[in-house]
Amino acid sequence: MRTVIFDLDGTLMDTSRDLIAAANSRFRALGLGDVLDPVADAGTALRGGRAMLTLGFSRTGSHGPEEVDRQYQPLLAAYSEAIDTHTTLYPGAMEAVAALGAAGYAVGICTNKPEGLAQELLVRMGVRDAFASLVGADTLPVRKPDAAPLVEAIRRAGGDPARSCLVGDSDTDRKTSAAAGVPSILVTFGPAGGDMAALRPEALLHHFDDLVQVVDALGL
Repeated sequence: MRTVIFDLDGTLMDTSRDLIAAANSRFRALGLGDVLDPVADAGTALRGGRAMLTLGFSRTGSHGPEEVDRQYQPLLAAYSEAIDTHTTLYPGAMEAVAALGAAGYAVGICTNKPEGLAQELLVRMGVRDAFASLVGADTLPVRKPDAAPLVEAIRRAGGDPARSCLVGDSDTDRKTSAAAGVPSILVTFGPAGGDMAALRPEALLHHFDDLVQVVDALGL
């Protein structure tokens, strides 16, 4: 079956403000104040908790890599408590997912967010049932850019890797698709959107209104 697998953060949803809030809660707990900016640091937020902690501590110069490890689980706990306060779906995202289903495509998610948090977010946003599969950072022993999570997301959606593509927003997604031998579509409306063309994906997506047309053009 033809299948479209989506990344989550920065692709289907803008989760950056809630991620930044969780990170800043840990910096405040250490007496450092709000180190990260929800707008300027959105791109780092979408790379995950460790990236945010590393950036914040690099600015304060007060803690080393070991503190990143200590604060990671408390950050995830803080994020879980307020996971959907500011998070929004990108315009047209779910309409595009529905249109893909109507056109005969299976759809799923492959994310480097821990599976439990991804599941919780999708449920709270009311969209979990729209996706046939969900593979997170800890679903398998490896995570993106290893090909295995993408292949597993395709398998769980009932698809065939030879007739599938990945929609993402980062170099990690580009590397994952290349490792799996499937085409990638990179979105240009996220924080790093201006950098996507340089990654030479099979296609760029400027708005979800165009997704079905872009996917059809791949000839899956």
